[in-house]
This record gives sequence, structure tokens and C-alpha cells, in this order.
Amino acid sequence: MRARRFLPGGWLSLYAFLYIVFLYLPVVFLPIFSINTAPTPKFPLTGYTLKWYEDLPNTPALLDAAWNSLIVGVSASVLATVLGILAARSITRYRYPGRRTINGLIMAPLVLPEVIVAISMLLVMLQLGLSLSLFTVVLGHVLICIPYSMTVLTSGFEGFDRSLEEASADLGESAFGTFRRVTLPMVAPAIISSLLVCFTISLDEFIIAFFLTGTEATLPIYIWGQLRFASKLPGVLALGTLLLIASFLLMTVAEILRRRAARRTQNEGGLYA
Repeated sequence: MRARRFLPGGWLSLYAFLYIVFLYLPVVFLPIFSINTAPTPKFPLTGYTLKWYEDLPNTPALLDAAWNSLIVGVSASVLATVLGILAARSITRYRYPGRRTINGLIMAPLVLPEVIVAISMLLVMLQLGLSLSLFTVVLGHVLICIPYSMTVLTSGFEGFDRSLEEASADLGESAFGTFRRVTLPMVAPAIISSLLVCFTISLDEFIIAFFLTGTEATLPIYIWGQLRFASKLPGVLALGTLLLIASFLLMTVAEILRRRAARRTQNEGGLYA
């Protein structure tokens, strides 16, 4: 009631509009300047061209960075999702001392300063004698991707009707067989959503990769290096636009699958209630 008194519907809509403009207007300029014929981003545009996009496949360093990002993204998303499945299953299914504390520690990377996490991981890697490479980047990305995976998978496991697993056990299926044939198919949309979310996070992540990568650069590291040269800026804008579109599509698909998983578990729970 107090919020409505001081913030009427019209003002609330205006605030939401201004917030969206402030948040996304700088992003809109990225694809606009990426098709400008001038090498510097400025208004008015001098012309329209797609040559910056056409030059991207002809850059070997870019292709190597894209391949490295693909390796890191797939590896980190798979590992984070597997660990997230185990953690989400434990958090939602069982009740044991310290469950909330463990859940809070798993989610801690979301609130910790990422640069502190990166420096800490760098020190740990060096103390363990590991040389900086794509492997160390994968380990760092797994750490920051697990909380996102947990968020998606927990919503998929919550509301899951345990009577389905009990029915499977009554029919003679083992615990692992029940998990593989009953539980996993039910939460499959959430698993796919977790993979997409983690891959997107890994693809766009810069700070962890900056501290933990060796001589093999990922796409964000490659973009950072190209920004030192003014002549490379149009290519960076074009590449950034493609990454923006890819991230938006992956996150949209992941959200659709997450909602589908939530509805599926609710519907199955109501059906067998």
C-alpha cells in the first residue's frame, strides 16, 4: 500500500522504462557501430557495411580463441552441471545438519568479488604446481558456474514427486536405475538449461580467464588484447555483436527449458498426488 501511495502506476512504468533504457542502450550501440564504414564509433554514421563481419573468419588468432572458448565452455558446463545435479539432489531430497550452510557456501561465488576469487585461485594453482593453461581456466569457470547450475537445477528438483521413485523401487529397480530412468528424464529440461546457462557464463567470462589462462587465449582475452589497437576496433565490435546475440539466444532457450521443467514437475506431482 505504501509503495502504491508514493509510486503510482504511471511513475512505476516510467521508472521501469528509464531503467531498461539505462541498462540496454549502451548495448544497442554495439551492433549499430559494427556496421559503420568508419573505423571509429561516431555519429552520424558514414555508411553501412558488413566487411568487418566478413573479415572475422580470416583471422587465425580469432579462430584459435573461439576454439579455446568452445573447449572451455563445454568442459566447464558439463562438469558444473554434473556437480550441480549431485548438489541439487542432495539439497532438495535430504535433510541433514549443515545443509543450509553448505548451500550458502556453494552459492558464495555469486556474491564474492570475482577479482578476489581469481587471485585466490591463481595462488592455489601455483601452490599446487599447476601451469596456467585452458585446464586451469576450466577449473575456475566450474567454480563460478556451479552456483548458476544449482539455481536452475534446484528449481527442477523441487516439487519432484517422490512417489514416482518409490513406485520404481517397488517394481524392483535399483536406486541408480531409478535415478537414471525416472529422475533424470523428469529433470532433463533443467539439465539442458543448466548446460546452456553455464556455457554462456563461461563464454562471456573475462576476469577468471585473465588470471588463469596461459598462452592460449579465450575470446574475451582476445577481445581485450585487440582493444589496444584502434584499427582493430571495428572487428571487436562485430565480434562483440555476435557474442551478444549468441548469449541472448542461449539464455532465452535456457529460461524456456527451465520454466518447462518447473511446469513438468508440478504437473507430474499433481497427477500422481
